[in-house]
Parts: sequence; C-alpha cells; structure tokens
Amino acid sequence: MNEDGRGPSAEPLLALIGEHRDSIRAALGDTQYALLLARLGELAEAPPEETMAVRRGIRGVELALRPLPFTHPLRSALDRVRLVAAPPGPETVSEALRLVNLFTHPEPEPEPAPGPELDPDPAPAPGPLPRAAPESVFARGQAPDPLLGEPALSAAEVRARCGGAPPPELIRLLDPPNGDRYPEFQFPRGSGTPHEVVLTVNRLLLADVDPRGAASWWLGSNTWLGGSPASLLGRLPDQELVGAAVALVEGE
Repeated sequence: MNEDGRGPSAEPLLALIGEHRDSIRAALGDTQYALLLARLGELAEAPPEETMAVRRGIRGVELALRPLPFTHPLRSALDRVRLVAAPPGPETVSEALRLVNLFTHPEPEPEPAPGPELDPDPAPAPGPLPRAAPESVFARGQAPDPLLGEPALSAAEVRARCGGAPPPELIRLLDPPNGDRYPEFQFPRGSGTPHEVVLTVNRLLLADVDPRGAASWWLGSNTWLGGSPASLLGRLPDQELVGAAVALVEGE
C-alpha cells in the first residue's frame, strides 16, 4: 500500500512491461499485441495533469494485458494495480512514453567484435542517425486499431435498432474518417434492441467513460470464461458474464 493507504501505483507495472517486453510479445497474438501498443500510446499522450485521462489510459493498458497467461510474471503485478490507486502523476505518462519508444525503436543488437581474419583497420561505420520526434507517439498505420476492424453498426443503424437515441451504456467508438461505430456484438444478430446483459456489464465497465476499455474486455480472450465474452453471449448464462465483469472491477 502507499503511504495514504490506497493501492499501489501503475509505475511498477509499466516498468515490468519494459523488462518483459520480449515474453509479452511471444505470449500475445498479433491483434492483442497491436492493442497493447495502441493503449500504451494513448497513455503516453494523456495530459499528465488530467487525472481521469491518465486513469483511463492505465485501465486500457491493464485490459490489454489481461490475455497474458496466469503464469506470466506480469500477472501478479497486474492484479495488484487498482483504479483506486494513488492519483497517477506525470511519472506514469513519462514511463508510458519511454515504453512506446522502447517498443517501436528497440536498441540495435551490438555488433560482434572483429575476429583476427577481419580487416584490422576497417573504415569506420557511420553513426546512428538522430531520431526525429514524431508528431504522435504512433504514426498513422504503424499500429492499426484492431477495435475499429471488428464488425460494427453505424450511428444511423443503431438509432433504427433502438427506435431513437441509443442508451448511453452502449459502447461507441470514435472513427473520424467513417463516423461513430457501435460494436455489433451488443445487438442480437439481424435485428432487435441491445442485449440487456451487455448494458448491465457496460455500466460496470464504465463504457460511457472508457468505451475502448469496455470493448477490449468484451472482445479480448478471457481465461476465466474460456473465450471472449462477446463470443459467449447467449451461450453462457448472463450472470456468468456479469460475474466476470464484477471480478474485473473488484480486482478478484
């Protein structure tokens, strides 16, 4: 616990991400890894003075790491981080930015020392070019957003399904080039209003505040449930899905 009695901060978790980046890459699929990079980028770009924005960024990183196996070294640190932790400071954002640079610009492997058979006086190799600061920590196209690639309904389609303005609990993803997107799993196939269990879980996950984090939970693999929650709609009792969301929120 911290001195003020609240849960541990996120900095130790971020440090472990850097330390175990190779095993994280090996454990996550391509889509899951791209999502983690995107969430780290969002945290790195959060204004350090805006506590809620930083908390949302931390939560996004936490959820992106949930598919890691329980035997992975990060799991114990991940389970210790809580949204009720001490207010994040600028160190959290600066550490996330360091991770982004580490993941996207890994240090080159050192060249082996020349052996006796090599030219004893080779021409000096050119030094590394200085890195230009990118406009954003993630350039367009560098880390495609997997959430926007999932099946979704347009705002007009959702209004038609809901018979008017959609409920605020629905996950709404911003996609400036194409308009707002509502992940399709929130609705019965073909027609109908939103699944009630989806609205219940989305309220628990604060989907109106953190729609990307909620979407990541629904679409990501869940070891406890045995698959992604979205794929299990109608196949598992609603209370099991609600229980899994409660366990996440309460940190079980």
